[in-house]
Amino acid sequence: MRAARLIKMVLLLQSRPSMTAAALARELEVSERTVTRDAQALSEAGVPVYADRGRAGGYRLIGGYRTRLTGLARTEAEALFLSGVPGALREMGLEDAASAARLKVSAALLPSLRDASRTASQRFHLDAPSWFKEPKTPELLPVVADAVWDDRRIVARYRKGSTEVERALEPYGLVLKAGVWYLCARVPDADAPSGAGSGARSGSGVFRTYRIDRFTTVDTGDDRFTRDEEFDLPSYWDEQAERFARSILRAEVVVRLSAEGVRRLPYVVDPVSARDALSAVADTPDEHGRVTVALRVESEDVAYTQLIALGAEAEVLAPAGLRKRFADDARRLAELYEAP
Repeated sequence: MRAARLIKMVLLLQSRPSMTAAALARELEVSERTVTRDAQALSEAGVPVYADRGRAGGYRLIGGYRTRLTGLARTEAEALFLSGVPGALREMGLEDAASAARLKVSAALLPSLRDASRTASQRFHLDAPSWFKEPKTPELLPVVADAVWDDRRIVARYRKGSTEVERALEPYGLVLKAGVWYLCARVPDADAPSGAGSGARSGSGVFRTYRIDRFTTVDTGDDRFTRDEEFDLPSYWDEQAERFARSILRAEVVVRLSAEGVRRLPYVVDPVSARDALSAVADTPDEHGRVTVALRVESEDVAYTQLIALGAEAEVLAPAGLRKRFADDARRLAELYEAP
């Protein structure tokens, strides 16, 4: 533990002109007294750590000293590629590995480039969760993440309706979508998509998607699986996400849209549904500049809550029950705003 801390201290001092004892203590998560003892230990070991006294003082390396202890461990290298998603790293338990990797990269850079991490973080930040939701990290996420990184098989129990189901899984990848964590896993020797997520066949099993917050237990062992190197996680996720979106669009409404309604439609309904509806439009706009589209929706109730956001830019033509609902509400609104 102390050896790792001493190495981190050297890398910190190598990547910056100097650091105060307080700053080092924060980075190393120790007391300033421990920093003083560590600096003395490094000096006795031949590392030229120099302490500047006074209010503006601090610790620095002298004589152009550079350590070559900058080789990245595999976990550090993998975490480095995720360092733009700090929240996800923290939830998967990889924050320390990413911090060590960034330090090693900074120490290996030319002095003129060592502030690259700071300047990049000043200019870009990814906030994955959606608005108005407080995401909750699944308790079993770190266990699942460890299995994903090590290609280790797991046996997971998950909630399926009012029951629990157990599955042996080969965990391939993790996806963070709008604050919700998903596991993309292969179910060996499975015959057809079922269970907690949609699936796609590959080799001797089927790939399926599981919400990790529905896992109740996850057991891991030392048994490893051979990863299908042709599996492409981003492509798989895009395909499954679109398939899922289409699967829940079980009803259809016919809508007449103004030009403004056409522009705003993808922002109020499912983007897949909007894209399909607008791409199928063959008619030219009528004399009022409106076009008629057939729109796939989850249900009439969902269609109502979505399309009402378009106001007068959308006129529902069918089904008759939904059109009547809009007409009745339009009359009530008119009466409300005409009242003295």
